[in-house]
Amino acid sequence: MSNIPQKLQYTKTHEWIRKDEEFLTIGITDHAQTMLGDLVYVELPEIESSFGNGQECAVVESVKAAADIYCPVSGEVVEVNDAVIENPQLINQDPYGKGWLIRVRPHDLVAAGFLNADEYSKVVASEAH
Repeated sequence: MSNIPQKLQYTKTHEWIRKDEEFLTIGITDHAQTMLGDLVYVELPEIESSFGNGQECAVVESVKAAADIYCPVSGEVVEVNDAVIENPQLINQDPYGKGWLIRVRPHDLVAAGFLNADEYSKVVASEAH
């Protein structure tokens, strides 16, 4: 079973979200990195880029496939994790820690519709069948 920390929030498209004061840190879940396999390339947006809720904001590529990463909120990118660009394996090794992707200043959290860990675990379980 995938590692699904209780303290985070999730999307149905396998992004995780951690609220840090006024910013949201976003990455891909353990389930997503496991399904992709060994990551070899990460493309992150420019700082100050703005995205709408659900808009593609990054790309990760593995030896098996490429996957779009979707911004779970409308907001502006305030920081990107340069370490994962240089070493995409950080996402495989530590998806909820050193493998984070971007930090966003959200415009609005009201309509975010995030899932808690239990709800996300049901999404993962439903995909396994």
